[in-house]
Amino acid sequence: MATLSASHVSVHYGSRQVLTDVSLIAPDGHMTVILGANGCGKSTLLRALARLIPISSGEVLFGGRSASSFTLREWARRVGLLPQAPTCPTELTVRQLVSFGRYPHQRFAKRMEPRDWEAVTRALHATDLADKQDEPLSALSGGQRQRAWIAMALAQETEVLLLDEPTTYLDLAHGLDVMDLVVDLNRTHGRTIVMVLHDLHLAARYADWMVAMREGRVVAQGKAGDVVTRDVLREVFEIDAEIEWHGRAKRPVIRYYERWKGDFYRA
Repeated sequence: MATLSASHVSVHYGSRQVLTDVSLIAPDGHMTVILGANGCGKSTLLRALARLIPISSGEVLFGGRSASSFTLREWARRVGLLPQAPTCPTELTVRQLVSFGRYPHQRFAKRMEPRDWEAVTRALHATDLADKQDEPLSALSGGQRQRAWIAMALAQETEVLLLDEPTTYLDLAHGLDVMDLVVDLNRTHGRTIVMVLHDLHLAARYADWMVAMREGRVVAQGKAGDVVTRDVLREVFEIDAEIEWHGRAKRPVIRYYERWKGDFYRA
């Protein structure tokens, strides 16, 4: 396995600078969570890491090797991206959707070979969708549909999986179900995960490594204890909070300042 990283990356959309001098590492075999307020550049950073958008300066690296030295097909065999709220025709079956993940591995004829279908089958079993593989996406619940998209990304068989807000539009139960699946992919299957989350509590609960952003810049990165601090939360989210540490894993619990009461409450 190799570490995905960014070194002094900047990105512009026209004349507007969206990312400024961003450097980060996503430790191999771990779960990295990128967090920050809406519009701070989190999704843009994921797309830059996936090479879906050009960078203005700096470079993305994999195992110390510049991303530009890989062909796009070679890169897609190493780094996969599941964007926020992906869409496709809902009449597709689960198996058909998951098979799209094999595109970077197919030869010029673009035909599925036995090894491709084996990868699809492994992805379906890893996401507990084997019994639904012949059902159309329209027949699935929101959580099941998100699992199908994750299965497609798994079938790509990359070393690094980038997930942009994988719990968006899901209720609490389905959101936790998807998060548990992602944790299993990381801890049981050894997949390196880099994930954007808007929910600070989920980030604190699941992340091995955190990257906090504000206005296109990295404010802090490191383990939860280095990032979930009063000063960082004030700078990134403009909130006043107290941090409590609980459990054997020493995960942080955040207590927000409730202005109208003049006191903190635990969320």
